[in-house]
Amino acid sequence: MRDIQIASVTIGKKQPLVLIAGPCVIEDEELVRETAKEIKLITQSLKMPFIFKSSYLKDNRSKPDGYRGPGVQKGLGILKKIKEELSIPILSDVHCRQELDLAAEHLDCLQIPAYLSQQTRLIIAAAKTGKPLNIKKGQFVAPEDMKNAVLKAEAGGCTQILLTERGSCFGYRTLVNDFRSLKIMADLGYPVVYDITHSIRIYGHPSSDPKGGQPEFVPLLARAGVAAGVQAVFVETHPEPSKALCDASSMLPLKNLKQLLEHLLRIHAINLELL
Repeated sequence: MRDIQIASVTIGKKQPLVLIAGPCVIEDEELVRETAKEIKLITQSLKMPFIFKSSYLKDNRSKPDGYRGPGVQKGLGILKKIKEELSIPILSDVHCRQELDLAAEHLDCLQIPAYLSQQTRLIIAAAKTGKPLNIKKGQFVAPEDMKNAVLKAEAGGCTQILLTERGSCFGYRTLVNDFRSLKIMADLGYPVVYDITHSIRIYGHPSSDPKGGQPEFVPLLARAGVAAGVQAVFVETHPEPSKALCDASSMLPLKNLKQLLEHLLRIHAINLELL
């Protein structure tokens, strides 16, 4: 497995467990900045590498009036400020080739959303920016078929690739996690990220509806994913999830983050001893 370098953070088989975290989408500059500051304090106290994530634009909303974020120009400007003020790496999702140049200018890692994980031209164009890529496995894609996404990224000249698991469709609305997929994707030669909070989403309900997620399962799935050997965890977190404008029913309360990470780091330490 290759080690992947995202700014100052190294992700790999024998590296420390990495956290990718932040609010689902940028709601306002102050909330995002304060959340990033708090996560940085938590991860510094735990000596855990941290990459901040928040979306400047969410294209996959279930309704036309769903909150989508501040947009490309304003949102990337906010992320740039946070990156410079807090000296932390930044990751966010891209949705089309027209966004890539500006996104690559401000971000340390470009994320390909799950529903775009088979978009050949987008992946190749993103790879050609020279930035590391985090490609999220589509809910409709078998883990072994992520080899095709890897080949597309490599065709664009990128060998700094993360592959993210975020659950697979079971029927029309429910996601399930097949933990075999974590090893299957790791065997493709790149580090694997486990997206815990998207894995407990229940589609078909508005993201603000309590029925739209099962956050009570976040600790259970997180422990299982780290025990299965992932190199990074992806957690969307918010100071007050019930008031969030996006994914309110699935984000982890920020106050609960440190305890969860403490548990995960103990499990990861055992994994490293077994290598």
